[in-house]
Amino acid sequence: MQRIWSYDDGVVIDGDFPGGNVIVERRTGDRVHLRQDLRETEGNWFYWGFRVRGAAGRRMEFSFTNGDVIGARGPACSVDGGERWVWLGATAAAGPSFSFTFSDAHAEARFCMAIPYLERDLQRFLHRHEDEEAMRCETLCRTEGGREAEVLHVGRLDGAPRHRILVTARHHCCESLASYALEGILESALGPDGLGEWYRANVEIMAVPFMDKDGVEQGDQGKNRRPHDHNRDYGEQPIYSTVAALKRRVPEWSGEKLRIALDLHCPYIKGGETNEVIYFVGGEDRRNWQQVCGYAETLEENQRGPLRYAAFDNLAFGRGWNTRANYGSGKSCASWTSGLPGIAFGTSLEIPYANAGGQEVNAGTARLLGRDLARAIRVYLESAGTA
Repeated sequence: MQRIWSYDDGVVIDGDFPGGNVIVERRTGDRVHLRQDLRETEGNWFYWGFRVRGAAGRRMEFSFTNGDVIGARGPACSVDGGERWVWLGATAAAGPSFSFTFSDAHAEARFCMAIPYLERDLQRFLHRHEDEEAMRCETLCRTEGGREAEVLHVGRLDGAPRHRILVTARHHCCESLASYALEGILESALGPDGLGEWYRANVEIMAVPFMDKDGVEQGDQGKNRRPHDHNRDYGEQPIYSTVAALKRRVPEWSGEKLRIALDLHCPYIKGGETNEVIYFVGGEDRRNWQQVCGYAETLEENQRGPLRYAAFDNLAFGRGWNTRANYGSGKSCASWTSGLPGIAFGTSLEIPYANAGGQEVNAGTARLLGRDLARAIRVYLESAGTA
């Protein structure tokens, strides 16, 4: 459970809700000094999320004491209990601090370094499509924390698709914008248009929304989790139940029809050469990377959404952070899937938290990116002569 900081003037600050993460160090009047909780994290990372109640009529300043952990578009904010989120904008922040004016109508406000995607968001998605014959939700496994880790099957579900596709997200549980792109892929396969019809005639998608379900709900960092995170767990003896279950299920389900495996991520918080662009991450297998690059060209040529992808931004193996030393002795999901029988390619895709090539990343634009990914998959498979 998260701690709750209550003050004599009625202000309450806490992270005691799904996805919450905060440590309040001190408060002086309307200025609060706080930091992210790095529990189970090796080194430093940047995820945080907290709630303020009882502050109506105040203008408060929140100053982080452990690095500049505010993203490219400022904090994300919700004033309706986490139902809807907006970016406050870069001008709301000054370095590691931001300010917010609580109106008399603000019984509470929530702030987060990213737009969250939690269990309840997945349940909303499932409810919207509960009558779809082309989707079913099963249990992949029970997590170490006793939660149900879901696995979704979407598309042609009669056991005779021409192709199978695997999509995973949240190996690093704080990387929430990737989940909205996953929704966009699945919604494309369920849609009433020609794209949806093609998927339901040809493709079965297996999707795991939360590879680190406990971390998502607990508000953990996930990245660099001790002794290693979920995306370094694909060796011979996985220590996480979701990874072990996925490794058992996929080869049997595939039937050597698995063509593409997409593992969706978000990069570092902001800045730098790669953190505010969309890019694929290259692996050591040259054949696999050639196929990824072919799909990347298809995506670039067929995209329609506001988040623009350029193949130039891809991070080939050996460039930047993408080296053998970064993975240590661990094995990633993309590395594992790229070696499965019959697959064209397995790869990971980095989707920025807030700013992609100057365009705003939010729930809606990330879903449209997912639709572009789904459209490019169709074109890629058809051009390869396999669809």
